[in-house]
Amino acid sequence: MKSLQPELERRSREHLYRRRRVSDGAQGTELSFDGRPMLVFCSNDYLGLAGHPQVVDALQQGALRYGAGSGAAHLVSGHSVAHHQLEEELAAFTGRPRALLFSTGYMANLGVMSALLGRADTVYQDRLNHASLIDGGLLSRAGFRRYRHADSGALREQLSRQTHGEALVASDGVFSMDGDIAPLPELAAMCRERGAWLMVDDAHGIGVLGKNGGGSLEHFRLGPADVPILMGTLGKALGTSGAFVAGSEALIETLIQQARSYIYTTACPPAVAEATRASLRLVQQEGWRRERLELLINRFRRGAEQLGLPLMDSQTPIQPLLAGTSQRALDWSGALERQGILVSAIRPPTVPEGSARLRVTLSAAHSESQVERLLDALARLPRARGG
Repeated sequence: MKSLQPELERRSREHLYRRRRVSDGAQGTELSFDGRPMLVFCSNDYLGLAGHPQVVDALQQGALRYGAGSGAAHLVSGHSVAHHQLEEELAAFTGRPRALLFSTGYMANLGVMSALLGRADTVYQDRLNHASLIDGGLLSRAGFRRYRHADSGALREQLSRQTHGEALVASDGVFSMDGDIAPLPELAAMCRERGAWLMVDDAHGIGVLGKNGGGSLEHFRLGPADVPILMGTLGKALGTSGAFVAGSEALIETLIQQARSYIYTTACPPAVAEATRASLRLVQQEGWRRERLELLINRFRRGAEQLGLPLMDSQTPIQPLLAGTSQRALDWSGALERQGILVSAIRPPTVPEGSARLRVTLSAAHSESQVERLLDALARLPRARGG
């Protein structure tokens, strides 16, 4: 049996070691970590719904009605009225015939690819796709190809060389570490031309982009015919937990029959489904949250540009500041933490070598004064100007 310690020591030497912080209190823009109050700019609670009273109340009422857990897998006895109603509401929200709940986005992506692909097929992925898409493709046993980030021409060239089997193109809608939006209209046109599946992981777009919060697809006015497979998560803008896949009747029935990560796991608690139903209503009813979020994004970008900070090109709540080295990213994160502000340092292998960064994320729950406080703190970062 090999020793695990050398690899841990290597990670520490190369500034790649990860540590958990212990928070105390409900999700919000201010949290206590290890007893110290912090202003948080690294949460994915983009609309500020995780602690919303209506969402919390729905969770509590759901627990009183259904108990703390589902008790079994969906295909055994764990599929409740709450789950079923949420699936119907997600289908209506996304404009698709059906939706299917998964316990996590990771499990959804693995489930889709394992159900639809085999050894004779090929999956094509953007080089900066989320790890769950990458792992789903690798575990599907299909041929695996990666194309240059957001480069439709490179994808077209790869697709033209496929001679047999099915093709599935998978892309993030909003890229989780860069914050940019995939060129979905070009991908959709290419997939229609080649008769390929297009699957979009819109974990960071759902609830945030589009007038109605419909995500990357609404942003580009794309429909089910353009993107047959849509995956969205519930633990970001919707503020709860879990994920879903939305698509045709045949797609969802195929996943129910063949997606191992759906079949062989306990269903999420029905109380969480009830909380998500409440948050989904708020996403649709309270468009002011997206308007406020856009205002804060624009204010942050103006301020960061005035300070000469190394901003990346993003119009979403994900606002990365490129540090380059892992050590510098950690130094910047530590400097902010000493000023009472929490922003995570993102390092390889989450991002490519040489592109370590601070991943600033904004929420509709942030105040303008909190954004100003962040900008003031960033202005004092060591060697922040000019990268």
